[in-house]
This record gives sequence, C-alpha cells and structure tokens, in this order.
Amino acid sequence: MNSTSKGTEFYLKQSLRCSNKMLNIAKPLVMGILNITTDSFYAGSRYAKRESWMAAAQQMLKEGAVILDIGAASSRPGAVTVSEDEELRRLIPVVEELAHAFPDSVLSVDTYRAVVAAKAIERGAHIINDISAGELDPAMFETIAGLGVPYIMMHMQGTPNHMQVNPVYTDVVNDIKTYFERRLEKLHHYGAVDILIDPGFGFGKTIFHNYEILRRLNEFSSIGLPIVAGLSRKSMIYKVLDSTPEQALTGTTVLHTLALLNGANILRAHDVREAVETIKLMEAYKIKPV
Repeated sequence: MNSTSKGTEFYLKQSLRCSNKMLNIAKPLVMGILNITTDSFYAGSRYAKRESWMAAAQQMLKEGAVILDIGAASSRPGAVTVSEDEELRRLIPVVEELAHAFPDSVLSVDTYRAVVAAKAIERGAHIINDISAGELDPAMFETIAGLGVPYIMMHMQGTPNHMQVNPVYTDVVNDIKTYFERRLEKLHHYGAVDILIDPGFGFGKTIFHNYEILRRLNEFSSIGLPIVAGLSRKSMIYKVLDSTPEQALTGTTVLHTLALLNGANILRAHDVREAVETIKLMEAYKIKPV
C-alpha cells in the first residue's frame, strides 16, 4: 500500500488515538500555542513562569482549545538553538503538571528531538509536533513508530537559523507535496500511521510563497491526511499590514477563515477564543437550507 492510500485510510477514520482517548477531527478544531520560553516571536505567547503557563493553559481550554501545543525551544527565524538538556528541563515539569491538572485534555509537544519526544510522551503528552519532519533528528521516525502516537510532520526549508535566507522553489505547493510524499514513504516504512501534515507557513518561505500555499491549501488534501495550519500572528500578516505581531489578530482571523475554506483541519493559534469563533461561523456558513 503506498503512502497516499495509507493516508486516505487514516483520514477517513476522522479521529486520532491519543493514549486512552480518541480525538475527533471530523470538524476543524483549535490547537492552542503554549510556549515555555522567553524567545518566541510573539511576546504575548511567552509563558516561562509557572503561574503564567498554568493560567494560559486553563484559559485556552476554557475558550475551546482541544489540543495544547507545548514548546520549550523557540523556532522563530534566527532563534538560538536550545540544548536538549535545557529543553527537557523546561518541558517535562510542564507536561507532567498539565497532564495531572487537566487529565481530559490532549497535549502536544513541539520538538524535533526524538529523546525529548519519547520522554514527553512517557510523562503524559499525546502528540508530537515536529517542525523538521524528522530531518533534524534521524531517530525521530523510528521513535514515533515505536511510541504509536499521532505525529504532525511540518515542512521547513533549511533550519530556523537560515530558513528565511532566500528560500527558492520551482512550484512551492508541488515541491512541498513531493517532499511530504517522500517523507511519508519513509515514515510508513517504520510503521507509523497517525500522521498529520503542516505546510509550514513562514518556515523557509517568502510572503509570496506563504500566500500561494494558502490559496492552494486544498491541493494538500490529495495526500489524504489532516492538515494543520499555523498562521497565527506570523510575518505574512504583519509585514503586509506594516504592523507587528501584537497587532496581527484581525489579520490572523482573516487568514484562518481562508484556511478553513481551503481545507484546514486544525488551526494552531495563539488566540483560542477568536479561532474557535471563526470555526463556529464557518460551520454555520456551510449549512445549506433544506
């Protein structure tokens, strides 16, 4: 069975097995961004202290986040690389406490390191969100297959330190689709099945590339896997508007609407309430009169 047919089989299930719970993705949902770092591109998402990340997690869940995506190492353009030990030191206590405080929630961990992924799942996380699609740690695919957890595979051209230095594509959408097909073939070789794809807005793309991906997002549906859209407050919004990440909420909502129209299954967002409201309005928009 090739990667596309495997992906289609998975997608038709419209659910993810997250440890002892099933996550329904038949309708779009929101993944709240919880950065345990002082180095994120958007200052409003930096929750380095316990009182701030605990309050933020509670608020996101209250507002309708179905998944909390916890990141302990910034991947913004030009970010300083955090050591594996430091990432674990920041991350594991947060995963443990959130798993204990919110046992019904679904926790995702944003990491490209296999060791971090394994320890996070062991301590209560459910999903691994890898910006490098296994490129930055060759052990990641085998680890994911062994863990048997959902895996978000994102496309990134280059590394966070250099990804925005003259990114070039022949056809950005077709190039990324081909990339995913190659990586999926390798991932399926190890036996992983619960896979999601993220085209990686802002990760080795110009503003033109980002909007081309957004316009043609539904073309990724042919791969047969759920699509994660990470658009929240990114430079493709605030650079066009000549503003800042802090002023990019309205633009984020506009792009979330376009992403949903074009097939996004999960919105990865800093502002959960607004993203949830966008989904609700889109669902109402789709209802046809009898």
